[in-house]
Amino acid sequence: MPEPEPRQILIQVESAGIGIWDVAEREGMIAKRYAIQPKFPWVLGSEGAGRIMSVGDKVSGFRNGDLVCGHMWATNPKAGFYAEYTAINEDQAWLIPSTVTTEQAGALLIDGATALRGLDDTLGVKQDETLMILGASGGIGHLAIQLARRMGAQVFAVASQEDGVAFARRLGANAVVEGHSGDMAASAREFAPNGFDAALISVRGQVPEEIKACEDALTAMREGGRVAYPWSNNVMPAPKAPSTVRLHGYNANIDRALVVKLNKLIEASAFEVHLGKTFTLDQAVTAYQAVSSHHLGRLALLPRT
Repeated sequence: MPEPEPRQILIQVESAGIGIWDVAEREGMIAKRYAIQPKFPWVLGSEGAGRIMSVGDKVSGFRNGDLVCGHMWATNPKAGFYAEYTAINEDQAWLIPSTVTTEQAGALLIDGATALRGLDDTLGVKQDETLMILGASGGIGHLAIQLARRMGAQVFAVASQEDGVAFARRLGANAVVEGHSGDMAASAREFAPNGFDAALISVRGQVPEEIKACEDALTAMREGGRVAYPWSNNVMPAPKAPSTVRLHGYNANIDRALVVKLNKLIEASAFEVHLGKTFTLDQAVTAYQAVSSHHLGRLALLPRT
């Protein structure tokens, strides 16, 4: 049982999100990037949600019994979310939005913040602008559809496989095309005859078909169009875009102002953090194998059954 420090809260974990960053942490990439000397046992799990069991004596704004979600992004190796209990800093936790469940909230923060940082701060999406989202049925993409529609954008979603197309359409995309078998170029021209104002690329682009799909899609941008892609610190390679397009790599840099804005958008109406698959804590190996396979939305570990 972790012992919370004066400015920490102790959480009984009910859900822990799983992402490519967890795989990178397991393989040592995070330790190398941040010059961390790993000391074992090392508890994985960069985001999650659950109920507060106790608070440090200098904590304000939280109390026992509150349902919260939080992240630690490899900054607290003593207490990751892949556990029954974890202790995190008070400034890394937020009350769960009223429109999502605790299980969903465990997989919300990192991808939700990444989607909003890209749409708002990086792309500056405006009312009625045409926006293309590549990887629209994945973790970042499915949240980006919902956030962009709340921001007033007209969303053209590029999703994977038939279930991904149906999923993106259900979440409110104005138009959807399958990224590999659909006629993306023709569909894009029909949706935005003068070219897209902005595009958010949420697929990693590390296999030939993903790279080609991305390059084909970006030819539909208007002159001066804006393109954003996350994890620009060599986790996601820079896409190739026409020279007339403004290309921006960015990182989420989760802070309180961003999460406050995210939660406000989420609580505006019904919102879905889709858990395509869930796993028990002892199925972590299977869960990691699923990260690189086709799935809708997010994956999560549920330590408590």
